[in-house]
Amino acid sequence: PQVLTTRNDIRDCSADPPYLPPTATNTTARLAVLRGIMRTHGVHAYIVPSTDAHMSEYISERDARLGWLTGFAGSAGTAVVTQDQAALWTDSRYWTQAERELDCNWELQKTTSIESIGMWILKAVPAEGNVGLDPFLFSIDTWNSYSQALHGFGRTLLPLETNLVDQAWGDQRPPLSSSEIYSLPAEFTGSSWQQKVAGIRQRMEQHVRRPTAVLLSGLEETAWLFNLRGDDIPYNPVFYSYTLLTNTTISLFVEESRLSAEARESLRSGCPGPLCVELQEYGQVSAHLRRYAQGNVTVWLGTEYTTYGLYGIIPQEKLLEENYSPVMMAKAVKNAHEQEMLRAAHVR
Repeated sequence: PQVLTTRNDIRDCSADPPYLPPTATNTTARLAVLRGIMRTHGVHAYIVPSTDAHMSEYISERDARLGWLTGFAGSAGTAVVTQDQAALWTDSRYWTQAERELDCNWELQKTTSIESIGMWILKAVPAEGNVGLDPFLFSIDTWNSYSQALHGFGRTLLPLETNLVDQAWGDQRPPLSSSEIYSLPAEFTGSSWQQKVAGIRQRMEQHVRRPTAVLLSGLEETAWLFNLRGDDIPYNPVFYSYTLLTNTTISLFVEESRLSAEARESLRSGCPGPLCVELQEYGQVSAHLRRYAQGNVTVWLGTEYTTYGLYGIIPQEKLLEENYSPVMMAKAVKNAHEQEMLRAAHVR
């Protein structure tokens, strides 16, 4: 294969005409479509992160919105698009890669600080302008950081229920995974899911705030709790899901048709009763949480994996916030059987 030299394997936007290496993606049409949609929504700037609705470190192709829009395939970055500018922020691992993959529609910002993004937005967006974003793709801390960066400068953070990149992507967006979600055999777990649920409920009772429910957004949290596995994200044994665990009920938000017969039977074995898992559509989590939060309740969640979109549904006085949920903390402590399996894996 032809070996590219350092002179011609990165873009040169100062040349006339600009030089783009064969690894760069032409994003002109994509940006034009997105900008048309932004005008429809009255948005002057739109922020696109590199994560998914579960704050996953690795994501599926369907969630690779930043990659589709920019052509940049790195695992971490943020893009901001206005009507006449577009910029990508990423860290030093990816600067050379970005120069190979971006076309000249994009300026590369060699930092990841939200303060830097905020300053760029303040220059690019007129006073009283709207800055749109999908609240289900931003952590609570990240949302608050953007809010703080723009506060007092006459720009409004506008949460949009519709993801504008998804609209622009249209039919070309990769489909949802349809692969089977299966039970992990007992020989690997050392604890049944019923034992794990009992342990979490015990932690709820022992907490000084006496929370009535735990909300799980991290994909590995639900996979661990129910001893289930999937492959919605390459090389990660997880599946799209949320869980709302109360003192007396268990709601699992997942595409039910994908559960293996064995998995479905395991989850429904305790019905009716407090160990009966109610299967609900994945997309119904917001509506269900909104209804639940109307009662005399306290919802315990981990801020590291909960999006601002879900967080904003629950009234502040009904929230119990910690960095990690009790499930994430329990998952971190390996039982004797898990320790044995870890050692066996290292020997292999």
